[in-house]
Amino acid sequence: MSKQPLLAVIAAFLCAASPASAQQADFPDGPGKQTFVNFCGGCHDINRSRAGYTPEGWHTVMRMMLNFDVPVPKDEVDTLTQYLIKNFPERPRPAAVVVPGPVEATIKLWPVPTPGSRPHDPLATRDGAIWYTGQLSGKLGRVDPKTGAIKEYPLKTPHTAPHGLVEDKDGNIWFTGNHLSLIGKLDPKTGNVTEYKMPDPKAKDPHTLAIDDNGIVWFTVQNGNMVGRLDPKSGEIKLVTSPTPNSRPYGLLINSKGIPVLVEFDRRSEHDGDQGIRLAERGIAAAPARAWARRRGVVRGFLARLSRPAQSRDRRAQGMALAQRTEVGALRHRLHQGRALVQRVRRQAEHDRALRSEDGKIPELGDPRRRRHRAQHERHARRQSGDREQPGQSSRLGRGEVERA
Repeated sequence: MSKQPLLAVIAAFLCAASPASAQQADFPDGPGKQTFVNFCGGCHDINRSRAGYTPEGWHTVMRMMLNFDVPVPKDEVDTLTQYLIKNFPERPRPAAVVVPGPVEATIKLWPVPTPGSRPHDPLATRDGAIWYTGQLSGKLGRVDPKTGAIKEYPLKTPHTAPHGLVEDKDGNIWFTGNHLSLIGKLDPKTGNVTEYKMPDPKAKDPHTLAIDDNGIVWFTVQNGNMVGRLDPKSGEIKLVTSPTPNSRPYGLLINSKGIPVLVEFDRRSEHDGDQGIRLAERGIAAAPARAWARRRGVVRGFLARLSRPAQSRDRRAQGMALAQRTEVGALRHRLHQGRALVQRVRRQAEHDRALRSEDGKIPELGDPRRRRHRAQHERHARRQSGDREQPGQSSRLGRGEVERA
């Protein structure tokens, strides 16, 4: 295995470099300078070292590099460490500001057993334990917060560089292997590790995982610009490339409807130069960027090809909800019609009672009494509703209107 790719994971402390010869004059002379220029800029910007560390911090950095087999000669490790401590001390930092208030917080620290492990992505499991990935030690760790006991589980293949963690319903711990491009499963009961290799060599740097209600493992592939799903029953992996080049899919969650929602960490548009975060949901990625809106048609179906079962359930639920709303609307309409009919019958009965003469007979349609009563009734109704008679508007009704009434 080539040593150069092994440097790609050590992003926390020394970020990519230009050729060593161009860096020589920029750093202090002294023992260890040549080793520093040769090995500390292999994959990330060598100027990141200028931020500085404490002596203990530089020792930790060296242990992380050695854990991942960076090819620093053994007889030069101490010299390189002293060069870093002497020339790149920790820079002064702003003093902490204590904000007065009623809330008190307690911070507990548990040093991990393997120095330079670079613990990553803590996970709280259902049994109350805290799990972490030892990214540069090739181990998973379990912390018991009650006792402080820590147990480490070595992985199957060296230099896996585990990153993300998630627990399934059976208590297995799933993880992403950044460096070896794999998804792994650890059985804490036996310590057995199962590995699932990426089917596409371009699928590099699997990053974050999430498990849906069906037990399907979803994950992002940051450097490969992909999103994938793994069926634990068959071991089959499906991958989909993000419609936006170099978008670096990063964080991932499953929403309440079973749809994967992801963050694209470094989306850049060639049209307007924007940079931002996009959430992909229901198979359609949405963003405020104008360029993305222009490409919206390309995105339809993204993730939908992977989440068809979840979307089918979603469509059925939407159909049932629509049918329920339609039925309720029809019932309300019929109720409204019934109320209107009752009101019309009541008004007609009151009108007939008011028109009855002393002998109990209702006047004929052409009788003046009926016309006068009708006009009075409508004036009274307008006053009740606040609708006043407009100038020039007569309250008398023509014969045809009375007959229609």
